[in-house]
Amino acid sequence: MLTVKCPTCGKPVVWTEASRFRPFCSERCKQIDLGAWASEKYAIHSDTQDGDSDDAEKLN
Repeated sequence: MLTVKCPTCGKPVVWTEASRFRPFCSERCKQIDLGAWASEKYAIHSDTQDGDSDDAEKLN
């Protein structure tokens, strides 16, 4: 049985369909993580600068 650590608190989570909030251990940890994304505590690095993407060129 695969067990992973909750990304928020580190508690072990068994990876099964019965684990409703996987990879999180609970709704609380899931909401804490969502709040961190919403407040921009996390970011995904990009090689392009804002407005410098191919999509912006396609619109013009």
